[in-house]
Amino acid sequence: MKITTLRYVLFPFILLCLCQNAIGADRVYLDITASETRKINMAIPYFQNKGLNQQSQVPGRELADILGRALVFHGIISLVPSTQYAGNQDADWKKLGADYSILGQYEIAAGNISLEMRLLDVAANEVIMGKSFSGSPQQKEQMLFKFCDSVIETLTGKPGIATSRIAFISGDRHAKEVYLTDILGTNFRQVTRHKHLTVSPRFVPGGSNLTYTSYHTGNQNLYITDLRQNKTTKVLSRRKGLNMAPAWAPDGRTMVLTLSKGGSPDLYLLDAGGEIIEQLTDRAGINVSPTFSPDGNHLVFVSDRSGKPNLYLMDMRTRKVARLTFEGSENAEPSWSPVEDLVVYSSLRDGVYQLFTLNPLRNDPPVQLTTDATYHESPSWSPDGNQIIFTKRDGNKKLIYGIMKNGSFQRRLFTLPGSQGYPQWSR
Repeated sequence: MKITTLRYVLFPFILLCLCQNAIGADRVYLDITASETRKINMAIPYFQNKGLNQQSQVPGRELADILGRALVFHGIISLVPSTQYAGNQDADWKKLGADYSILGQYEIAAGNISLEMRLLDVAANEVIMGKSFSGSPQQKEQMLFKFCDSVIETLTGKPGIATSRIAFISGDRHAKEVYLTDILGTNFRQVTRHKHLTVSPRFVPGGSNLTYTSYHTGNQNLYITDLRQNKTTKVLSRRKGLNMAPAWAPDGRTMVLTLSKGGSPDLYLLDAGGEIIEQLTDRAGINVSPTFSPDGNHLVFVSDRSGKPNLYLMDMRTRKVARLTFEGSENAEPSWSPVEDLVVYSSLRDGVYQLFTLNPLRNDPPVQLTTDATYHESPSWSPDGNQIIFTKRDGNKKLIYGIMKNGSFQRRLFTLPGSQGYPQWSR
């Protein structure tokens, strides 16, 4: 979605504060993944429109609520309940225990909405960041998400993930389609309409294109769709048999795909147009679920060459392969963090699939993230490498959950009818 008019305005006095801080000392950022870190207490009073009386501030409440939920999603923010200060912007933030507050103003005119937001450091009693946006009312979430990402970057040194997108599969036993949503589930979009079984959505680096496998022609073909346009879809691979779940190299120029054109499911290196460059595995069991390292030099995949599914590491420079997992009845669905050497995967332990992480380049033991007695499957990393989304069984349904990479803050992300699964985070 393109914002028709987007203005980033850093007010002069804010700029002065930032410059003074930069000159005086290096900013100390919060470690977003430290398990012992206390959450930041944030107050977000209702956004104000000076042209309206206090009883007419319904849009301001909605704007504050959306921004607050986006910040809480990051796992490091705790909101001071607005009931403690009636949503007013002139409250005593220090007395309320707030570390920071966000003061927002809005104006609706000529079919557009304008937002101005400032981040206040309560202890220092100074504004440390501010931005201004303008666009259509339908773009208010995008504006708030952009500001949210700037707040997270101000606090942690790394941009937030509010503007990222999540692809997933939803449907019933007759048809499953690909959908797209923002992190809060406020804007859903149906991507495919094949009225058949569709699986394994994968973002192409850059986020503008999405690949998936559909069975609607009778074969498991791989397709690519341009998310910037409707109905701009073409087939990438229609070879007989499997054309499944590509791992895109970080530069987006090549992908590793499971093909079974020779009978056995093997990994092949293809160019971005779907032409085969090289066969990477050759009848060494079933080989699926590849995932690239951030530098593109290594690949983790699943193979049952040892008798049951386990994770293996391939050096893409030498093509040498080494086994990674030795515990659990099955180890599957690996996903490599986009920012570090850490792989999350699903492991069958005592009849239940749990999530584990391991460093594929070291011999450290795996770390278990989940323990509750239900299935945890299809994990995928957030763009900043701090969170993981996955499919969780809830009775007969599959639902999408999120968790921090240290195993904390597990929660259901969306409330939708039916089942949802195979989530993939854009990068």
